[in-house]
Amino acid sequence: MAKGFFSRFTRSGSGEPPDRPAAEPPSAPAAPAGEMAEIAREIARQGLPSTPRKAAISLRLDEDVLEWFKAGGPGYQTRINAVLRAYKDAAG
Repeated sequence: MAKGFFSRFTRSGSGEPPDRPAAEPPSAPAAPAGEMAEIAREIARQGLPSTPRKAAISLRLDEDVLEWFKAGGPGYQTRINAVLRAYKDAAG
């Protein structure tokens, strides 16, 4: 047989097929995504200080201020709270 495309896959021209890599052992079945997320959440919460209780209020803000915080993406209410907390701590 003439040397062609497949000739490069044989060992030094011996005509034998190359060694195949060992098959990987089957992996353990994966846990459902929801269960894994819950496990990860519990691990992340261990050792963290508890957050202070928050009160649900209605707050009127200028539209441009609110849009600026919202433009930063999710968590804008947390950022507003952080700014107000920093002001409170600075005012003393």
